[in-house]
Amino acid sequence: MQILNYISGLFHGNLGYDPVYHRPEIQLIGHYLPRTLELVIPAIILSMLLGLLTGAIGASRRRKVGDHVVKGGVYLVTWASPSFLIGIVFQLFFAYDLGLLPAVGMVAPGLPAPPDRAFFPFLNALIAGDWVYLHSLVIHAVLPVITIALISFGVITRLTRASMLDAMESDYFKLGLMKGIPPRRRAVYSIALRNASIPVVTLLALSFAYSVAGAVVVEDIFHYHGMGWFIVNSIYSLDYIAILSTTVIVAVAVIVANLVADILYGVLDPRVRIQ
Repeated sequence: MQILNYISGLFHGNLGYDPVYHRPEIQLIGHYLPRTLELVIPAIILSMLLGLLTGAIGASRRRKVGDHVVKGGVYLVTWASPSFLIGIVFQLFFAYDLGLLPAVGMVAPGLPAPPDRAFFPFLNALIAGDWVYLHSLVIHAVLPVITIALISFGVITRLTRASMLDAMESDYFKLGLMKGIPPRRRAVYSIALRNASIPVVTLLALSFAYSVAGAVVVEDIFHYHGMGWFIVNSIYSLDYIAILSTTVIVAVAVIVANLVADILYGVLDPRVRIQ
């Protein structure tokens, strides 16, 4: 009966009452989740752009120096490096050694937060016209965003390169070259890259969930108070209600990401729209 009541409550937006914070769980998630999305969404976009670019460079320069650099220096290094290692290295180098970016926190200490009108701190600062708070948000998010992007774009690079090589061996690509599409670089990036991006869409949906999971470690390193920080503190305090609720939220995010991927199939591949 407890399980049935809990599942019934999920469909009504009731995730339970947090015994540690003494607040409804949905309010806590509504407070911390937008902060993590402000990191994950830019990180996914950045990883996609970097992955498509480096994968296309590797495929267009197959078995040349550029291809070897992409495979060895880009794909293997980033894919094999754990998120905590990349985060700590960036923190030490850019924050402590060079002093270019802040090391920890979401905003500078002492800055008052603007009124919560849009849930997202970035949008709240934008609506309120609080440019000092907005600037502090952006510079504090740079290192976490780059860290999350680097732990996922290497796989996109590998898949893009392999898919582009298959596309460049296809008959429609060779026909495009025979028809005289000038120059060859245009054929590579307009024909082969577009067709190679179709399987990447599926990987992006999986990377979204992987980035959310990686944000747990990254937010703990940078003391960024988002969902990752909330999950870590819930584990420390044995807050089972919060742990279960965040697991449900991540599962829903994965389902939504896969739905978006299915929709994008029709945008990229006309054959899907016909079917």
